[in-house]
Amino acid sequence: MNIDFVSEGFPSLGPVANGSDTLSVSWDDLLWAAVTVGRPSRYYAFRHGTSSLYEALFRISALRMTVEQSSPKAWRLRRTPAARNLDPSEKGAVNYFLGLTLCKLFAEKCLDAPWLLHLDVFRDRLNPGLLSGRSRPDLVGRTRLGEWVGMEAKGRVSPPSAPCKDKAKQQAERLFSINGKQVKYRIGGFAYFKDDVLRFFWRDPQPDGVEPPNQIRLDLTEDDIWKAYYLPILEIVKAQPVAASHADVPTPIKEADLGVRVVPEVMRLVSVEKWKEAGHWCLEHKDQLVQQQAHGDGVQIIAGQSWMKPFEDRVE
Repeated sequence: MNIDFVSEGFPSLGPVANGSDTLSVSWDDLLWAAVTVGRPSRYYAFRHGTSSLYEALFRISALRMTVEQSSPKAWRLRRTPAARNLDPSEKGAVNYFLGLTLCKLFAEKCLDAPWLLHLDVFRDRLNPGLLSGRSRPDLVGRTRLGEWVGMEAKGRVSPPSAPCKDKAKQQAERLFSINGKQVKYRIGGFAYFKDDVLRFFWRDPQPDGVEPPNQIRLDLTEDDIWKAYYLPILEIVKAQPVAASHADVPTPIKEADLGVRVVPEVMRLVSVEKWKEAGHWCLEHKDQLVQQQAHGDGVQIIAGQSWMKPFEDRVE
């Protein structure tokens, strides 16, 4: 499948070329991004499984209900009729999660940044005055080279306007430094639809020498970062009726028709709460992760055949 996207404002010698391009993705990629981005409490959605995927697994159901392939050989993801018929508040929620998902996906695919977390994970480290309102970016993460990324994620049913792009840019710019090191990428990203086809826009405003007001400066330990990222993934696996061992076997989530696989080396380390070591193992073994068809964080999501079929809006 392909997602058309537009990039603006990225440095000329960086990994992202400005202009229009197309990203090739799979359902495995999209589901990986949906499952591994966001708040640390996301695993609770997996703890109380029901017979209905669309009731119990909100993050995955938001993706499933919003976009579909019209056939297994279709090259574009389209908005479903069910998504078009949601009320405004429901559209806002599912489109926001779609924005988070695409920001996570593009961060890994284009910036080599597989570790991306919701900034609110570290809210106890933020000045209380920074927590009011929504004037801060959604996501913070790091690249394999140790560069920091801040992203404001948006979801829209139509192409974003210039004022919306400017507002997202301003929110992203507030994340100024992590552990005294200036954030390299401060991006406003939009998942949106044009003619019901899913597309993506992102802008990376380059520093202009003027420091943004109300800067966010975070001080974090390595264990803070890696634990916040890997603990929810471990809980997803442990929460299933038959938890995965260190064997290289996907953990099935039958309600969602998918499997979660953590490469054995990473699973062994996170199982004994060696969070930093798990992250560093991934940093040092990129080629091995590629050979094992896992993402840069050591995690793989394997979509079942139902994901390649059109969404069925039905009541059970």
